[in-house]
Amino acid sequence: MLLRSWAEPVDAPWPDVARVADHVGVEHLVVTRHALVRQVLADPVTYRPDNALDAVTPMPVAALRILATHRFRLPPTLANNGGPRHPAIRSVVADALHPARVAAQRPWLTALVSDRVARLDAALAAGRSVDLYADLAADLPLLVLARLVELPDAPVDAVTRFARAALELFWAPLDADRQQVLAAEVGRFHRVLREFAATGGGLAGDLRAAGHPPDVVVGALFFLLVAGQETTSQFLTLLLHRLAGEPAVRAGLRAGTVAVADVVEEGLRLEPPIVTWRRVAAVDTTLGATAVRAGTSVVLWLARAGRDPATVEAPYAFRPGQRGSRRHLAFGAGAHRCVGDQLARMEAAVVVERVVPLLDGVRVVRAPWCPDNLTFRMPDAFVVRRAGAPRATAGPGLTEPSAAPAAKRSSGRAALFGAEQRSGSSS
Repeated sequence: MLLRSWAEPVDAPWPDVARVADHVGVEHLVVTRHALVRQVLADPVTYRPDNALDAVTPMPVAALRILATHRFRLPPTLANNGGPRHPAIRSVVADALHPARVAAQRPWLTALVSDRVARLDAALAAGRSVDLYADLAADLPLLVLARLVELPDAPVDAVTRFARAALELFWAPLDADRQQVLAAEVGRFHRVLREFAATGGGLAGDLRAAGHPPDVVVGALFFLLVAGQETTSQFLTLLLHRLAGEPAVRAGLRAGTVAVADVVEEGLRLEPPIVTWRRVAAVDTTLGATAVRAGTSVVLWLARAGRDPATVEAPYAFRPGQRGSRRHLAFGAGAHRCVGDQLARMEAAVVVERVVPLLDGVRVVRAPWCPDNLTFRMPDAFVVRRAGAPRATAGPGLTEPSAAPAAKRSSGRAALFGAEQRSGSSS
């Protein structure tokens, strides 16, 4: 089993660096300490990003053929680019997501979220359950991105299916049949991206004007849809679920003694949607007391680093504003730090401001369930009902989902690869 969700604190001790074999027998160095994770992220020469898109489950020929049929290709672009062209590509994307442009979207987003909250509040008052993922968070980041960078003219559900399929195809443990299904989904939408990259405006047009080839334009759009849409919607869902169980924090928000920005940062520290990221050692080196051979896969446990007692005062407590809270690595660090960090923060702040009052007096009908995945948490639903409200049948667009099958529920424990970790103090 790959890394699971952080539903509960992990009580098992881990060394600073551990050697762990994955589900197909490949050995990785798993780095858990904040200082060492940051050291790797800040050194793109020693630790390269070339393996960022390597499939965790090697793809069989049948899946590769499906991707080839759709002319699927993702050259080094953003997260997987350790070459000299990375800064120029990143600069164009950063301009599209400039903090001033992001801030200009806040009034529009606030109005949209407020409207959705009013409808959710009415449904709760009528005794219906609401899914704060499907009915609120699932498409918000995509709608904001569409205003900032222009996106292919495709239905929202098609974009979200593609993004989730990509996260599963490259980062989840899979069987061959599932890989073929996902390859077809990703390949079909890749064709849409390719067509848009050739003629689209906004970011696609800016990249073309800067002289970047079509594959780079497609790659940039791919990463934006995966990172800018899916991970942000995941974080919003995970943060709301966490706040549903933090009445003191909600009371502090109401009283003005807890800052929204501090809540967002503490959420990023404790509930990051990206729990690990990968690098590959380019040369023989040493990490802490561990010898690292060139070619070694290095898995940076970002979520664990956020709970490092050497960095944060109360590692497992949700205490907005506490010492070390903002030193999390949810957005990475160094040359590949997430270029959309201010966008994600803005979206989360609006959701906290407008949605948290809705959580008072509700009970959780179904907590988010996250499937096995090395890097992404991918919550599927977050269903609540107002305590004491008369039970009613579901209204339009607000369904009454059943609980997830017990066999698919997360245990709440984080475990890497289903194997015993070994200290990485020697090679």
